[in-house]
Amino acid sequence: ISELLNDFNPYEIALSIASRAKHLRLTKNYTQTILAEHSGVSLGSLKRFEHTGEISLQNLIRLAVTLNATNEFKELFKIMPSFDSIDEVLKIKKDTTKKRARRKS
Repeated sequence: ISELLNDFNPYEIALSIASRAKHLRLTKNYTQTILAEHSGVSLGSLKRFEHTGEISLQNLIRLAVTLNATNEFKELFKIMPSFDSIDEVLKIKKDTTKKRARRKS
């Protein structure tokens, strides 16, 4: 259960994002100074982010753009359709299923 709770712990989520950003920075052979200069994020903010996970949303987006890692932002808070019953889900699934064409004999 503690592992499940960690998935929803804001501190752990922030550290995970920071760790992945640092890994991506290193795979691109960027120093912190180079990434800071290219992104417009101060070096101090970048260092704090990689160490603590703390960063403003604006600066996080700047880093993501510079690291070419913005796809996840498109899915964040995505509005999903809601259904009142399983019958609605099944109807949509049925309507979108391809039907095979019949061959004439």
